Amino acid sequence: MSSPAEIPYRSLIQINNNSTLPVYRQIAERIIDSVQRGYLSAGLRLPGTRILAKILGLHRNTIVAAYEELEKQEWVETIPNKGTVLLHGMHKSPVKIRTDKATSTASYPNAAGFTFSQTNILDNPFELSDCDYVLNDGSPDIRLIQISDLSQRYSANLKRKSNRKKLSGYNQEGSEYFKANLCNYLNLSRGLHISGKNLLITRSTEMSVYITSRILLAQGDLVLVGTLGYFSVNMILQKNGARIQTVPIDNDGIDVDYIQRICEKQQVRMVYITPHHHYPTTVTLSPQRRMQLLNLAAEYGFVILEDDYDYDFHYNKSPVLPLCSADHKGMVVYIGALGKSLAPGFRTGFIVAPENLMAEMRKYLGIIDRQGDILMEQVLGEMIEDGEIHRYMRKSLKVYQERRDHLAALLSQYLADEVEFELPSGGLAVWLKWKKQINLFQLSKSCEKNNLFIPKTLLYQDKHTSAMRLGFGNLSKEEMETCISIIHKCLPTALIRTS
Repeated sequence: MSSPAEIPYRSLIQINNNSTLPVYRQIAERIIDSVQRGYLSAGLRLPGTRILAKILGLHRNTIVAAYEELEKQEWVETIPNKGTVLLHGMHKSPVKIRTDKATSTASYPNAAGFTFSQTNILDNPFELSDCDYVLNDGSPDIRLIQISDLSQRYSANLKRKSNRKKLSGYNQEGSEYFKANLCNYLNLSRGLHISGKNLLITRSTEMSVYITSRILLAQGDLVLVGTLGYFSVNMILQKNGARIQTVPIDNDGIDVDYIQRICEKQQVRMVYITPHHHYPTTVTLSPQRRMQLLNLAAEYGFVILEDDYDYDFHYNKSPVLPLCSADHKGMVVYIGALGKSLAPGFRTGFIVAPENLMAEMRKYLGIIDRQGDILMEQVLGEMIEDGEIHRYMRKSLKVYQERRDHLAALLSQYLADEVEFELPSGGLAVWLKWKKQINLFQLSKSCEKNNLFIPKTLLYQDKHTSAMRLGFGNLSKEEMETCISIIHKCLPTALIRTS
């Protein structure tokens, strides 16, 4: 039962001083109206007469008279040592009240009373399952996260007096301390040459794409993406008015010659790429195509939106640097994420772009995320400055490389005749291509019956493709073996028989 003090009686009981109806009667009718509207329920104890008088700024005798009126109409009962209790639903005869129509708000309206635009572009593609084993497209394992260290750093910053002023107001620009350290980190690790004027802090990669596309795209602009691409980004681009056209992907990444042929025939506004490890196939864009794409962007004036979603996860000593590091014409907008191996609350996205474009982006960020998260940024800045980010990445990369190699061994053991794959040089997923004719959606259904959930977002099947993106980062070796054995067990139910 709710405490009487928790109910907004001052809002529920509005007194009209110009009414000919006595104040005590107005109070009684407002309480009856609140009962019939579902705000006050049977069994609720009303405030004592002194308390309600203080809340409403009235004399106690007026409240006493109102409660007596309610008791006469059998809406309440006065119980010794308990107070005045509502009897809604238990009165003996209908009571007339001075309202136009009693409506119930106990259940909220199912539909809006006004028109609004609706779209299926942003329908949630993600699924949930109660299975003990769930595959994904390449997420880190939160069990490897050093929660105690993160919590200690966060708590220390929360208590630090120097941070109190920062936390008391809005700061859409973000922490200058964090931006300075992040710039150093990106310059050293990715060959960039940026300052804080080229950097915008966001909540995620998707938020970075949203801000970029809102500023750079107009209705009907042509955006080129890989034939197999990242569905979330495609949804955002289309919602912001873009016309999506796909470009073939091969073992060297996106087909830049194909892009050139399109540019010769029509105006291209943007090319979205994931060159380090193309999503979902994990292939790396070759050096030759990188330079060719940069030259095409300068010649035809289109934007390169470079998404480096998993740059931190590479197993070779010399990772391929982003296109942004070789961009001298200002044609690349570079987006990425920091802290993907940390707890979700400590991850952040970022955008790197020329200074004049960044000025417009800051305006937009000021509308949709004015407050920012200064405390979290302070913690990340410290982790970069004292080298903890590097140490943590080295430890986790060793684990992920072992898991990648273990998955490759399991695939060779269980599915050597059914699938083919290339061992990825980085990232947390493997691209599996099925050799035999197989119904992947049927395979998913069969696996779910055996306690393994394979989301449809991992399955790629049409007349030209039969493949799936299989994440290994979140699975231990034992869990991985269980998952692959279930797939092997369920495979016969999904094979397409040919005559």
